[in-house]
Amino acid sequence: MTPLIAAADLARLISGPTARGERPVLLDVRWQLGGPPGRPAYEAGHLPGAVYVDLDRDLAGLPGPGGRHPLPEPSAFGTAMRRAGVRHDRPVVTYDGGQGWAAARAWWLLRWAGHERVRVLDGGLAAWQGELTEREPDPEPGDFVPKPGALPVLDAEQAAALARRGLLLDARAGERYRGEVEPIDPIAGHVPGAVSAPTTENVGPDGLLLPARELAERFGALGAEPDTEIGVYCGSGVSAAHTALALAVAGREAALYAGSWSEWTATPGRPVATGPEPG
Repeated sequence: MTPLIAAADLARLISGPTARGERPVLLDVRWQLGGPPGRPAYEAGHLPGAVYVDLDRDLAGLPGPGGRHPLPEPSAFGTAMRRAGVRHDRPVVTYDGGQGWAAARAWWLLRWAGHERVRVLDGGLAAWQGELTEREPDPEPGDFVPKPGALPVLDAEQAAALARRGLLLDARAGERYRGEVEPIDPIAGHVPGAVSAPTTENVGPDGLLLPARELAERFGALGAEPDTEIGVYCGSGVSAAHTALALAVAGREAALYAGSWSEWTATPGRPVATGPEPG
């Protein structure tokens, strides 16, 4: 299954006659790094039938040595997804306000946990042309039970090793990669050997993900050949999920360093590279 769905295709799925098992569960995952909570925006208007999912509460564990957004405990994640109505036998579509990072995080977690039919609304809410509603659904509880391991994950040591033998992509802004600024974490720079690949370059001016061919060319220029072992990280494992999504569209699988830079810098003494080169 392609990891993306266009707004027009989603509109047909949720408005036309569709078998129950094919009507997707909609997850509204609006969230911004350092921005206001997404819940008020959801309450002001969302896709009909969409359930709000809180990234910090439902799609991450408690911040600490494992980073600002460590992977949630599978049992807690399963509870949150069942509360949202997620079932094994129904597809899921995730969306956010348009940036795509949070929706990709939900997509990645569900795929990692074993759900086989998950897609992201390409362009998010900004691409939606249909009506919105303020009515909150009361979904029938789902039956989804996570079985983690369907997508590969890296810890800090594995990420460091992959940066030397394969390709480790840093999805943060270029100035953070180079160590020129660090607005969030205690140390500026990047994992030695990592290659800069800002998440913002995954999308075009229209806010949609670049076509598969262009994404394949972009990542190929960074060293992602068909047989290359690839990993990706960011500040806390959120925007990196968007790059993992883009790589999947391009036909490449990538392991996620879930703890990312926030975990890397939480342990004193880990090496740090700065400047435009991998180091």
